[in-house]
Amino acid sequence: MNAVLPVTKPISQMRLAPGSVVTIPNVSWQEFESLLQELGERRAARVAYSKDTLEIMVPLPEHEKPKDLISDIVKILLKKSSRPYEPFGSTTFKRENTAGVEPDACFYIQNYQRMINRRRLEAGDPPPDLAIEMDVTSKTTLDAYEAMGVPELWIYNNGKFIIYLFRDGKYIASDSSPLFPNIPLTELIPVTVERAWQVGTVQALAEFERAIANSD
Repeated sequence: MNAVLPVTKPISQMRLAPGSVVTIPNVSWQEFESLLQELGERRAARVAYSKDTLEIMVPLPEHEKPKDLISDIVKILLKKSSRPYEPFGSTTFKRENTAGVEPDACFYIQNYQRMINRRRLEAGDPPPDLAIEMDVTSKTTLDAYEAMGVPELWIYNNGKFIIYLFRDGKYIASDSSPLFPNIPLTELIPVTVERAWQVGTVQALAEFERAIANSD
């Protein structure tokens, strides 16, 4: 009887098509840290880790436009309310021995001043005040955000926009954002994203700015 030997290959040699999601169970924290080093910082794939499960995702190209557009919307809203901020893009956030996640985009708002000079995250740094994700349906990713304690998570998924607020250790869906309480974002963001596909990003953002011009 021939013995069956496990096949071991570096994760970095995996060739995943855009839109692919690979889930790997029974991954220790040390293995997760090693995999991050192996994958490096310049890569298309993003990772999430929670409860000993590693998820590797490769975004679709069409995710980039909504991601950039929604990030621009956040900047418009913050500028309108004269609030400073620090954008941290898709930085890898980790909670030691527990979870790790890489948002599509994220922002420090309440804690912006503390993060101004950060070139790399340090132990004890707070999570971002707002994280943005495209097409998240994975429990691993949501569990990782819960472990991080990110106060507000926005998810845009195929024309649907959901605001999640972190309350008592769990995310609950909300019709409004505490960061921008007077803006009907669940209505405006899907419309603005769709308009961007029709008339272009610049025009869509101009229409968004006109729509919020009279809000407080």
